Amino acid sequence: MKKLLVVLLTLALVIPICALAQEQPKEFVVYADKNTRDNHYIPSGFMGDYGDVKINDQAMDNPQTGATCIQFVYTAKKSQGQGWAGVYWQNPPNNWGSKKGGFDLTGMTKLTFWARGVKGGEVIQKFMVGGIKGIYPDSAIVEIGPIELTDTWKEYTINLAGRDLSYINGGFGWVTTADLSPEGITFYLDDIKFEVDTTLKPEAKKQENIPFYVYADRSSTNNHFIPSGWMGDYGDLKYDGAAKEDPYLGDSCIKIIYTGQATQGARWAGIYWQNPANNWGAVDAGYDLSKATKLTFWARGEKGGERIEEFKVGGIMGEFSDSDTATIGPVILNKTWTQYAIDLKGKDMSYIIGGFCWATNVDVNPEGATFYLDEIKYE
Repeated sequence: MKKLLVVLLTLALVIPICALAQEQPKEFVVYADKNTRDNHYIPSGFMGDYGDVKINDQAMDNPQTGATCIQFVYTAKKSQGQGWAGVYWQNPPNNWGSKKGGFDLTGMTKLTFWARGVKGGEVIQKFMVGGIKGIYPDSAIVEIGPIELTDTWKEYTINLAGRDLSYINGGFGWVTTADLSPEGITFYLDDIKFEVDTTLKPEAKKQENIPFYVYADRSSTNNHFIPSGWMGDYGDLKYDGAAKEDPYLGDSCIKIIYTGQATQGARWAGIYWQNPANNWGAVDAGYDLSKATKLTFWARGEKGGERIEEFKVGGIMGEFSDSDTATIGPVILNKTWTQYAIDLKGKDMSYIIGGFCWATNVDVNPEGATFYLDEIKYE
């Protein structure tokens, strides 16, 4: 009996030690192949113009490995009037932070995935890990992009070294815009997985190089921020980021129609360019634009005399607020292209999620206003 007790005691001591000695898994799969038991997360979080996105997670059109890959078709038809769309892989499905479900991925240092476009030249505004808020928010958000895809498979890496991955519900995601893809795009993803790479070092938050574009041209990988923050009488607005009507530079410009009908009863309207889309200070995703001394843009009215009450940089408040704000206005637009500048000297531009903004109202535009913007950039 004593020998049995000794054996049991020895086992009780050894088993935990053996468990601790087990190696940490070297990878955690998001998608390997259709119906693979190792897959985690569900591509359920359709965002923005969700009606513009179709998914086939068992496409057999030249997968990178295995029998299948994931095909996405984005039509850019603005079905929900947002001008952008994307998909999050979530756990459980459709979990926007309202319930527990994220995985503890501590120890993983990168996420890798393979991607290709059907033609090449397709632009994805960003790929990301984490970033879902709510009662049970993700412990981190990490993004890369914009990325211009090729027509052959290419591997991409999101560096997660040094990040808090203790709770990740939004395991992977992508976003693109109608500005970047005005005719829509078809692209493929495969072999999405978290990995351990001990050679990776944490990426320090960097100051962005100047010039830093908000809008250069449709489909330009230089574009940053998304014109998602529609305010006031948002029903009075129409936005076209690929207008061909006499652009200042390149082959396209931004056309905005404001009807002044007070659809929501506010009697004013405006748009914020944000990072990420619809970020009113809830997501930690600001750019460090400390090198910028001004923001310049070109604008013209369809008739001339259209009045914009203000153009603005920054000013979004919230848990993760813009570090400063600067404005000009009111501005009376000319019929010909005219350059304007917002002076940023002496401003704290170290954290900006509201990259650009305009606002006007029905009192100064009783018949509405149509105007154009182009070459919006930090210098």
